[in-house]
Amino acid sequence: MAIRSAPSEAIGPRDLALCGVLGAMGLLLPLVGHALRSWPLLMPMHLPLMTLAFLARPIPAASTAAVVPLMSGLLTGMPPFYPPVAVFMCIELATMALLISMIYIHLPARRRTPIARTLILASVMAIGRLVYVGLVYGFSLLIHLPAGLTAGLSFLSGWPGMVLMIVSIPAVVGIIERARGNWRGIEPDDGP
Repeated sequence: MAIRSAPSEAIGPRDLALCGVLGAMGLLLPLVGHALRSWPLLMPMHLPLMTLAFLARPIPAASTAAVVPLMSGLLTGMPPFYPPVAVFMCIELATMALLISMIYIHLPARRRTPIARTLILASVMAIGRLVYVGLVYGFSLLIHLPAGLTAGLSFLSGWPGMVLMIVSIPAVVGIIERARGNWRGIEPDDGP
């Protein structure tokens, strides 16, 4: 009989492996696609980090999502630290990863459907966009830029990437979960 481990258990090797692989993808995807002019609109760092949120526990998923934009900013200069896009992305991605993982980890396996994943992702992405736009708005006021315009542009620029995530992430997570029935702390049966 398969058992489900509690979400509060210590971080295991599965979480570490997922965070390492998908975190590295979050660093590399923006570099690989930098040659494409429209690539930033597709939010390449968000894709693997939001996928991670469905597969890892909340704290490792949120920690990885917070660290990747900061590491990328330090290593490549993108996203920049001034304006503090790297910090804004850190807060946005960590918030989104934490919420997705917290919601999804408590869903029974039978309710982890493509529609449920899509609804969770779309809802949390809307919250994440509001957090990001709020940070842009506040910073724009602080440095005396037209806050409404800069926040509006930030809000609109994310839509292509959000559509890509809504189309791709629920399907990818479903494929991974079907391939490995023991994700999220569901351990294989040890008995005969």
